[in-house]
Amino acid sequence: MKIKICGLRRACDIEYVNELLPDYIGFIFAEKSRRYVPPAEAAKLKEQLDPRIKAVGVFVDAPMDKIVTVVEQRIIDAVQLHGSEDDGYIRKLQGRTDCPILKAFIVRGVGDVRAAEQSPADYVLLDGGEGSGRPFDWSQIKNITRPYFLAGGLNLDNLQEAIQELGPYAVDVSSGVETGGWKDYAKIKRFMEICSEQQGRRGKQ
Repeated sequence: MKIKICGLRRACDIEYVNELLPDYIGFIFAEKSRRYVPPAEAAKLKEQLDPRIKAVGVFVDAPMDKIVTVVEQRIIDAVQLHGSEDDGYIRKLQGRTDCPILKAFIVRGVGDVRAAEQSPADYVLLDGGEGSGRPFDWSQIKNITRPYFLAGGLNLDNLQEAIQELGPYAVDVSSGVETGGWKDYAKIKRFMEICSEQQGRRGKQ
C-alpha cells in the first residue's frame, strides 16, 4: 500500500518526509486553497526532496498549458486533477505529457464510483469533498473494480479501520497529519507506522 502526504509547503515539511519516506507528497497549485504553494516555491522544495519520493501537483480546473509547464519544469512527477476535468481533458493532457495522471472523484453515490472505474486516468482518487477533512461513506466503494487512492478525512483515529475495511492501493492524507493547520512530524510518523502495522497484519492473513 502506498502513502501520500499532501499539502506540503515549508522546508521543514520536506525534512519530515525525507526522513519518513512516504511514496508520494503533494503540492497544491489551486490558489483558493490555504495550502497553496506557488510553482516557483514548489520548485525549490522539490530540489530538496529525496528522489525516492514522487511529487504530485494538485490542480483544480487549471489551464492545461499551466499544468504542462509545471511538468516540463520537472517540479512534479505526477498530476492530480481535483476539479471538473472530464475524460476528454484527461486524454488531451495525456497526449501532451507522459506524466502519470491521477483524477480525483468526490463520492456522493454509485454514479461517482462508476465514473471512477471508467476514467482514462492512470490512477483514481476517491474523496469526500474538497478538503472537508471528513470521511465519506466507505460502504459505497467496497465493490469498486480498480485500484484507488483513498482520501477524505483520514486521520490517526480512523486509518486502521479504513485499511482493514477497504485495503486501498494508496492512502492520501493532509489535514489528518496537521496541528494548527501545519504539518506535524509526530502525526506523519504515526500515520506511517499505522500503515506499516496494518500491511504486516494483512500480509499474514
